[in-house]
Order: sequence, then C-alpha cells, then structure tokens
Amino acid sequence: MIPVDMKAAPPAMAPESSPPADMIGRSPLGQLLHALNQPLTGLQCAMEVALAGSRTVEQYRQGLREGLELTERMRALVEAIREVTEEDDAGEKRSVRETTELKTLLSEIVDELAPVAEAKNVSLALIGSSAPSLAVSLGRRELTGLVFRFLESVLSLAASGTVMRIDTEFDLSECAVELRTRWQGEEAAFSASRRDPFSRAELGLLVAQGRWERSGVHWERARKGMLETVTVRLPRMSAGGKS
Repeated sequence: MIPVDMKAAPPAMAPESSPPADMIGRSPLGQLLHALNQPLTGLQCAMEVALAGSRTVEQYRQGLREGLELTERMRALVEAIREVTEEDDAGEKRSVRETTELKTLLSEIVDELAPVAEAKNVSLALIGSSAPSLAVSLGRRELTGLVFRFLESVLSLAASGTVMRIDTEFDLSECAVELRTRWQGEEAAFSASRRDPFSRAELGLLVAQGRWERSGVHWERARKGMLETVTVRLPRMSAGGKS
C-alpha cells in the first residue's frame, strides 16, 4: 500500500451518472430480483421460439447456447440474492454490539489484498485518519467480512495502472466514521456496465452494499466519468463505550 494521491481522472469528465429510472429507490435485493426477470423472460422466449416450428440443427444449437448463457446469468443473480439475504451465523448475536478498531483492521485487509492488486497492476493507497482511534460499533468478525468483500469488489472494478484510494475520516457532527474508497474503472468495463449494470464485478459491489445496509450502515455511491466513489458511514463508539 502506498500513501499517494489517485491518478488524475480523464480531462473530459461526464456528468455524474444516475441509475436507470426503474432502479431508483430500490434496495440491492429489489434490484437483483428485478434483474432476474430479464433472463427468465429471455429463456422463456427462446424455448417458445424453439417449439414454434421446424428449425435447422444450427438454429437449435444457437438456441441452446443462448439458453445456457441466460441460465448462467440467472445463476449469478441467484447467488447474489443468496449472499444478500443469508442470515448471520447462529452463534453471532446482533443484539450484542462489540467494538472494533477500524484502522488496524483496514491495514490487515489491505495487506491481504496486496498480492491481488499487484497482479492486476493496481496500487492500494490507505490514507489513515489523524484521529488516534477509529473504534466502530461493529464486531470484528462481522466488520472483517464486510470490509473485505467491499474492497475486493472495488478492486475487481479498478482499472489497471491506477490507484485505489481508501480514506478514513471521523465525522464529529454525526459521531460516525466514514470509510471512503475511490477508484477509476476500466473504460471497457465502464461502457459495459452502462449497458449491463449487473456484470459479475458490479454484482459483487451490489452484494457488498446489501450486506453493509443490513448491518445498519449508510452507503453512498457516486460516479463522474470513470471516477467512482463509495462512502460508508459507520457508527463510532464513544469513549464511554456507547455509540
């Protein structure tokens, strides 16, 4: 990890993009369920066409190939739905709130992801807050899973040769800790995501969002051109042990 600023974004910055109109206001689970309808409908149409009349062997093969692609897409969406909705382990009680030092945890996870980042030619820049402690009101096991999945998903979206910046900041007015990640996406991947917001990489980030929000954490994502930022706001424990 390196404490450097992110590479400059492309000079021509597009306006901040918005999600499709039919996705605005939907939860991650709602978006996934909505997305599942498309390949289901496509598969049904493909089967109806195959039965509508006699076709050549090549036409049947093409129909099967398309059906397999749609089935694979449904499998990916169903897996994402499972991850978003699965319950915590039985031994972990949400009613018991623990405290975890975010600074230490982030450093450990960034070190763990370093080989993956190196293989992808992405630099990880962990910019620590000046606050002596960033103890947040989440158990270490839960927070480790949330942060790792989040940063791993962002890394899969980051463009080769760029810097993935991870900042932490204490928001005094909200008595919360902000974890902000900024990255520049691949141009081809960005174009694909505009056509298909449910690529495997995007699904990973959507699952991360769903799991953060299930833990009561605020999530905000913004995009300007190929530069993207996600901010999560975690409840901070006070010195007396109460958030």
